[in-house]
Amino acid sequence: ALAPVLQRYPPDKKEAAMIPALRIGQEIFGYAGTAVQQLCADRLGTSPARAEEVATFYVMFHTHPTGKHLLEICTNVSCCLAGADRMFEQLKRRLGVENGGTTKDGRITLREVECLGSCGTAPAVLVDEKVMEERVSPQKLETILGSLQ
Repeated sequence: ALAPVLQRYPPDKKEAAMIPALRIGQEIFGYAGTAVQQLCADRLGTSPARAEEVATFYVMFHTHPTGKHLLEICTNVSCCLAGADRMFEQLKRRLGVENGGTTKDGRITLREVECLGSCGTAPAVLVDEKVMEERVSPQKLETILGSLQ
């Protein structure tokens, strides 16, 4: 899966493919933990420390297993002004988790994120890194939660 990506990089600059390599590893293994970081470092000819730096810098990488569903809520300025901070606190209590935590049944991982790029349609929630929900109200949040089986 990495070979086609590496063709886009000069042979002496393979390390520059760290982000796509980690993304592929995360898609295959479910998260970009130590083993995926080591594999990427080996394939790209760099150190595991470099892979770890990238994996822990970008919020799109999960260095620990996540639940069946990933629920990310933006708490940046626009979303907070529209009530996202209160909804996030409500979600933590309801799900019994802290930021980045996974419910006991392994169904939902809850994460606070800085910005989802929907400031004009705040508050925003991203479900499973695929479905962007905008103008989320407490009622809409209940509907979202109910849909996560």
